Amino acid sequence: MKWLHNLLKGASLTTALFIFQACYGMPQNAMLDEYGEAPMTFLVHSKATGAPVEGVLVQGSSNENGGMAYRNLGVTDSNGVCKVNIPYYRNVRGPWLRFEDPSGNYAVKDTVLYDLRERDIEIDLNQL
Repeated sequence: MKWLHNLLKGASLTTALFIFQACYGMPQNAMLDEYGEAPMTFLVHSKATGAPVEGVLVQGSSNENGGMAYRNLGVTDSNGVCKVNIPYYRNVRGPWLRFEDPSGNYAVKDTVLYDLRERDIEIDLNQL
């Protein structure tokens, strides 16, 4: 009878842990730095030629309804690379990103990051 009691106790503990995991998910600490941000690298290049695009302004927002304006995150270098830290907001969809060429040679591109674990992201811009 004691073994049945121990079996039920173990099953109850396992069930409680499973429910906790299902409600709160896996810990996200591995993808964030010490400031709660996800470091990412964007490689921006021309869709037509594949050449890197220098001077593209990378902007970000965490509000899909436009209530929060985009803020500047960085600018691509001569290799088309921009390294940024994306703030992690729990229970907020996004972040929304905008890639804009101030010279006007490329169309503005808007996108949403769904997985902050992805670190190196390639962005293709269409020439105007």
